[in-house]
Amino acid sequence: MIGELYDGTVQLHSAADINVKCRKDSVIVTWKVGQALASYPSRLLLGNCAPSKFSRTSDGGGKAVFHYRLSECRFRQMRTKKLLVFKNMLAFRPLMGQYTTTTNYPIECAFERPEWVRPYLEPAFGALQDYGRLVFSMGLLNGKCGPALSNVFTLGSFIYVWAAVEQQMHQPLMLYMEECVATNTAVIGPDSQIFPVIANQGCLVDKSSRFLPRSDSSFLLLQLQAFKFAMGSEVYLHCKLVVWDPDDLNEEKKACLNSIGRWELLDDPFQNDLCHCCDSGCRTRKQSFQRVLGPLVINSSTSNNDGNKSAFLGKDYS
Repeated sequence: MIGELYDGTVQLHSAADINVKCRKDSVIVTWKVGQALASYPSRLLLGNCAPSKFSRTSDGGGKAVFHYRLSECRFRQMRTKKLLVFKNMLAFRPLMGQYTTTTNYPIECAFERPEWVRPYLEPAFGALQDYGRLVFSMGLLNGKCGPALSNVFTLGSFIYVWAAVEQQMHQPLMLYMEECVATNTAVIGPDSQIFPVIANQGCLVDKSSRFLPRSDSSFLLLQLQAFKFAMGSEVYLHCKLVVWDPDDLNEEKKACLNSIGRWELLDDPFQNDLCHCCDSGCRTRKQSFQRVLGPLVINSSTSNNDGNKSAFLGKDYS
């Protein structure tokens, strides 16, 4: 059931007004609404996405169409033994700028799961390290999610950092970046300059950067904006990686980003309260896996952008 507004209250109407078509990589959701909701089409949401198309109907109502890829709109990916499931919520937000919604309707697409879903980059792209039965890797991507061809970036441009875990025969797990700091040294020491990027068990504290929506629980993409820190010199990104049960999100295992002055949970915005500790202190865990990515070079101009590909693969300096 989904809601309709009458005199400030919510009236429920039939799920027959909602049609969901699941395709291989995308979904089309059609939502027929009455006159009251049709007056506020921008407040109709699939996850965090507004309608890709909206039209009024002859009865004074409207039809909202959401046509998006399953990697967009904060779809949450779940795995069962046989199925790959994408879940989201269709909702109406009473006032723009408020997170609270008056009503939610679950949207779900399920596909037969292949025996093994590999990370979409060849493992040879990053240096790999065994951690029990898990294999971790890190590397740099370009804006089209292919391997980056240079480790030199212009101030203000975006650096795409990729982290992944190859789970082999392990149960499905979610990968998190627990902590990341930028430094001017490959090994952190007393004289190292340090710039925090992710802290407090997965809180992205650099507000000019963001996590990109996941399309698989086994990897995480960080869009990092090139900053003035150690400009012109070598920069290394030191990250602690952890994996956990995707059904057991908590304040120790999370990916939070600050959006418009409030913290949001990447993998399930309906559990944003797990990010409440980002401004204070979150519970800590002892076990994690550390990777170092670098060197990166940030320049104020594009005069020198020929980098050495082999120089910026993920490495272990422990």
